Amino acid sequence: MPIPFTQLVNTLPATTPFVGPETLERQRGKPFRARIGANESVFGMSDAALQAMQQAVAGSAWYADPENYDLRQALAQKHGVDIDEICVDAGIDTLLGLTVRMLLEHNGKAVTSHGAYPTFNYHVAGFGAELVTVPFQGFHEDPDALIETTKKVNAPLVYLSNPDNPMGTWHSADVIQSMIDAVPENSILALDEAYIEFAVDDIAPAIDTSNPRVIRFRTFSKAYGMAGQRIAYAIAHQDIIQGFNKIRNHFGINRIAQIGALASVKDGGFLDTVTQAAESGRQRVMNFASDLGLYAEPSSTNFVAVDLESTERAQAMITKLADLDVFMRMPGVAPLNRCVRVGLGSDAEFDLFATAFKQAL
Repeated sequence: MPIPFTQLVNTLPATTPFVGPETLERQRGKPFRARIGANESVFGMSDAALQAMQQAVAGSAWYADPENYDLRQALAQKHGVDIDEICVDAGIDTLLGLTVRMLLEHNGKAVTSHGAYPTFNYHVAGFGAELVTVPFQGFHEDPDALIETTKKVNAPLVYLSNPDNPMGTWHSADVIQSMIDAVPENSILALDEAYIEFAVDDIAPAIDTSNPRVIRFRTFSKAYGMAGQRIAYAIAHQDIIQGFNKIRNHFGINRIAQIGALASVKDGGFLDTVTQAAESGRQRVMNFASDLGLYAEPSSTNFVAVDLESTERAQAMITKLADLDVFMRMPGVAPLNRCVRVGLGSDAEFDLFATAFKQAL
């Protein structure tokens, strides 16, 4: 029988923003030996979080607190905001979907960079809105062009990640604050700060929840090492948070993730250790690329983009590395797709990658 899909669903391609390494492993019939392409944290999670989560398993018959009260209270204290200015949900991807649903009418416009985080684009299409893109400026997103385009097309929503995904580049706190200040009155900036804890310098402007024109997104997936638990949060004006609460799945959070995230927030020294280890790991990749005569873009994330000077060469490298049991990804849009992204792996993974990369090169 014909399926009574909506007109919108009938127009959408059957696609996902990312092909997971598990899918590729099933296709190739064996696992990867170095999984350094999914931007996961090789540093793992806090010991305190791990212990708390292990103890919480026995209580899995219970639902998580639908208000995420204890976690929101801890996050509010951490960021110096009110508890009603924080919304917790199942990863930034879920929060971006809620943001699009909350702010964009059918055929409404959203502005982003051409080649920026594809899951945002996926949600815009999925809710029947229109995506308007501006080019990167070199390997950096262009805040001025994003704001100019937002004004030009009268877009209610503009997206920027800082540090950037997929290139790992960043803008200073002053530049980001200038962008926030320039957001038009009837627009909102979705500021994705998923990788902010990896940044060596303080590149995040002060959080000001009195400004209703910006939503700050943070996650436990990256530096906190909890990608598989799917938990993140938004910081914004309380009226925006109230909007999230009108449409979010109140029981969408994994109880174990909720408890682990709370323990992570309370483990004050953990992030310092991760930040230092990530800085060392990035430098190792930079030195490796330099020794081979290749340019590596400085990064404030847990991956480094290495320039192979052509899309064809980058794609061939990704294919060859997979043949040699190394899972990596590359940006999907020119001119960024002349690069491959080298994730920070363990010593063993890096050694395997280095040998395979040299062979493929």
